[in-house]
This record gives sequence, C-alpha cells and structure tokens, in this order.
Amino acid sequence: MSDAIKKCSANETAACCCVDVGTVIDNSDCTATWTEWFAQRADAETKLQRLSEKARQVESEPCDIDARFSEEADGVKLEAGFTFSCQAETLIFQLSLR
Repeated sequence: MSDAIKKCSANETAACCCVDVGTVIDNSDCTATWTEWFAQRADAETKLQRLSEKARQVESEPCDIDARFSEEADGVKLEAGFTFSCQAETLIFQLSLR
C-alpha cells in the first residue's frame, strides 16, 4: 500500500498523478439540461417543480431556469435548462439527480 502512495505522490515522482481542478472545472459549461417525455402535462410540470427545487438548493446566486413543454400526440416533452453562476454548482446539481 505504501508503494502505491509513493507512486502518486508529487514529492516522490517527476510526473504527478494529480490534476489541477482548473483543468477540469473551467466555468465553460454552467448549464445542465434535462429532457423527458410524460403522458400528461401535469406530470411534466411536477417534474419541473422538483428539478427547480433541487436547483434552488444548490445555487449561490439565482439559477436561470429555461423550460419548454412540447405537446404532441404521444405525450408532453419537457426540455429544461438550468444555468448556474459557476460550473461547480452545475456539477453538484447533476450529481444530485443521480
């Protein structure tokens, strides 16, 4: 086990096994999207309300929520976009939906 720790330690090797968080989270993608089909519009509206509540729990500044309902013969399609003030909040929101 100690050999594995030494292999990933920046002090022990010339090539570090770590990644700067700025290379992964660079605030270039602050929008999470959700698309789902429902039998009835009321079900789609309920889902949007639940998603919006989750977004409000994560936001540090007001999240911009853009939702569209498309009614077709086989049901209602909900398309929603949640734009947060930073990418970290977007990731937290996405993970909370799993």
